[in-house]
Amino acid sequence: MPRERPGQALLQPCRHPLCRQPVRRVLLALLLILGLAPGTWFRQPADLWNSTASLRFAAVPLPPKAELARHLGAFELKQAWSLTSDYSAFGGYSALLPRPGGRLMAIADNARLFEFSPPSTRYAPSISAEVLPGRERQRKNRDTEAATEDPATGTVWVAREDSNAISRIDPAFRSFVNIRPLAMRDWPRNVGPEAMVRLHDGRFVTIEEGFAGWFESRLHPAVLFPRDPLLGDKTADFTFAGSPNFSVTDMAQLPDGRVLILQRRLLWPFPLHFAGRIMIADPAEIRPGAVWQSIEVAKLTSTMPVDNFEGMAIEPRADGRVTVWLISDDNHAATQRTLLWKMVVDPARLP
Repeated sequence: MPRERPGQALLQPCRHPLCRQPVRRVLLALLLILGLAPGTWFRQPADLWNSTASLRFAAVPLPPKAELARHLGAFELKQAWSLTSDYSAFGGYSALLPRPGGRLMAIADNARLFEFSPPSTRYAPSISAEVLPGRERQRKNRDTEAATEDPATGTVWVAREDSNAISRIDPAFRSFVNIRPLAMRDWPRNVGPEAMVRLHDGRFVTIEEGFAGWFESRLHPAVLFPRDPLLGDKTADFTFAGSPNFSVTDMAQLPDGRVLILQRRLLWPFPLHFAGRIMIADPAEIRPGAVWQSIEVAKLTSTMPVDNFEGMAIEPRADGRVTVWLISDDNHAATQRTLLWKMVVDPARLP
């Protein structure tokens, strides 16, 4: 059965007058802007479990290779697709994990997974299921924004933004256990733990989507766990320095130990217009209380098929390079798309 660790205060419901009144038309535009920069407020109602959800890929035109190279550097954008499905709960994906057989698992902010075979891999039916089974699916604080796993055991951890919680889920997605780490208790709702990675040495890193202060444009609060966060060990606070004015949305570790960090920025809300950045940093340089510096290695510009990219997965290749997958969160909005990018990069070419 799910359980909460003792000593972790539950979040209280909003008691502000606006939370108890009907939303007025004059607030809709403001909510759209605030809800997308930097967090996201669109949510999808619950739907029935579907074990054979359909999935369609539509290739998206790409700019000339010279233009891509100018912005993406060592990364080669091989293909981009727009994904659609008959499954009504499809979309809203904020995390991406590699799975056996070349498959990918996208996890939505409504705590639902969608496992699928991307093009050019051996086809198998897509699968949709609950990430947080049982009574947790009824809670409002299930906003799932990041995921990581132990490839040796298949155990998955997800970070839940609205409650600043981390959930550990068994490989069959049948049971889970939660913790609200004290180091993340003061992170704001809707801009809390947006990126999380389990490092090869067993340590965990989480980074807040929001910035370290009202007038800060680069620094993000972050926490280093010496091992599984559910074990309650002493943590180390530090600060991640990313690209100016870009929110952190995901991260994944390269085979050589360095980490790629995905960032996103809303440029203009009408129509929705996004840009992205990919940073690289070395976890060996993390120090308690210090700033973890990163280097920009790719720009996702408006000349490319860019949307609200929030998920990233890395797969090693036989030739020593890696495949980097990106997926966008469409917020279940008619003006956005679920995009999937396939990039290839040689880590030796990265700084």
